[in-house]
Amino acid sequence: MIELSEVIRGLRQELEEAIAEGEGKDLRFEVGPVEVEVTVAVTREAKAGAKVKFWVVEANAEGKLGDVRTQRVMLTLEPRLASTGRRPEVAGRADERER
Repeated sequence: MIELSEVIRGLRQELEEAIAEGEGKDLRFEVGPVEVEVTVAVTREAKAGAKVKFWVVEANAEGKLGDVRTQRVMLTLEPRLASTGRRPEVAGRADERER
């Protein structure tokens, strides 16, 4: 299992890479809402002040969790650029459309 924050961090990195690869390209796509559906297990440590953690369950591990309860969670994320507040754009090469 991995933390939900790690899944979101990876998604952010992938979008940032797509934005960087699109710099200077002719064909651009505005990134709209991103929907992510995951199966999560919720845990809380026994010590005082402990936080609740959401762990994303790998598809093949769901049946092996035993007494851990899982929930399906749908997240809708609205990507925005911190510098402008606008939706980011990713791009492709215009000559790819001609193939």
